[in-house]
Order: sequence, then structure tokens, then C-alpha cells
Amino acid sequence: MSSAAQPYLHATEPDEIEDVKEQLRLAIRTARKERSPRRREEAAQAFAQVVGTIPELAQARCVSVYASRPTEPGTGPLLEQLHARGVQVLMPVLGDGLQRDWAAFAGADDLRERAPGRPPEPSGPALGPDALAEAEVIIVPALAVDSAGTRLGQGGGWYDRALAHARPGVRTVALVFPEELYEAGTRPLPREHHDRRVDAVATTEGWHCLR
Repeated sequence: MSSAAQPYLHATEPDEIEDVKEQLRLAIRTARKERSPRRREEAAQAFAQVVGTIPELAQARCVSVYASRPTEPGTGPLLEQLHARGVQVLMPVLGDGLQRDWAAFAGADDLRERAPGRPPEPSGPALGPDALAEAEVIIVPALAVDSAGTRLGQGGGWYDRALAHARPGVRTVALVFPEELYEAGTRPLPREHHDRRVDAVATTEGWHCLR
């Protein structure tokens, strides 16, 4: 885990915290862009192997997984792995504003980019926001996670709101690269009251239960 002390530890006001989050997002996005396509593909294969060892996922019949953008921890191999097992995979469908919805993954050829800059989405019917309650494991995107479960997202709050529909006790797992996992004792991520913690984090090197 990354453990370097940071000057943002004393940010307490909402505006200060949001400024810190934006600085972190910019730095992490910039670093992610430096990975070559080959390294990204290797990482995607490693993520699939690591996530596949999570006990709840090995038994699950319904899992929620996001479609990764090019620089994010890749989920393509994981999606195909689950689909081949016959697992129902729920994927996010973005509506207007922060509207939340889900649709079933029917294979990589079925995914469509419905608007520039948005992640690919299944072409099947929208199942409604409550469909997430069927998921037995929820894989969520993140820019960073700390060892207390605090997750740094993209900034829109989509998943913080969507997770309100999850079944109580379902494990939520964030995917990050190894250097994006911080030690909360020395480098806690800034957190606001609406930020939902994750239960576990997976990197290319292994997964960790956080709470």
C-alpha cells in the first residue's frame, strides 16, 4: 500500500475536500494514461484472475460489473469469464443526469457506446435501479481506495447513489492499480458524508477485505 504522508490530511471544509479530490483525480488519471496498451491488457487479465478468487464471486449467480474505459482497470476478461460461467452480469446504464439503471451483459459484441465519452452499455432492456438488489457481488470502478474502504470515484456520485439499491451485506469490490491503494493510517483519502465505503479492493496483485 502507498504510505507517503500528504498535505491534504487537514482538509475539513467541503470546498477544501472537493479541491483535494479533484487534484488527486487529475494526478491519477494522468498516471493511468502513461500505461501502454500491452500493459493495460496484461493488467485486465490479472484483474480477472484475482477477482475470480473472491469466494462470494465464485458462488454468485448474479454479479454487477462496470464496462471499463481504456485507461481504467480493465474488466473485459472478467466480463467474459463470468458470462462463460452462465452468471447473470448486470452493467450500468447511464440515463439523463444521475439517473441509475442496469442491463444484462450478453457478450462483448453486444456492448455499444451510446454517447461520446460514456462507457459501453448493453443493448438489452433497462431493468430499473432496483435490479442491483439481485447482485451477490458488486464490482465498482475507483481511482483510488484506502485501507478503511474510502473510495475516490470519478466525481459524479453515480455509484454512491446506485449502491443504495444494493442488498444489505453484499460485498462491494473496487478495482484499482497497486499504487492506487493507500494506507488509511498515513494517507487517508478525503471523505465526505455521502461517500459510500467499499468492502474490499482488488489490484493486479491480490484482493483485500477492508471491513
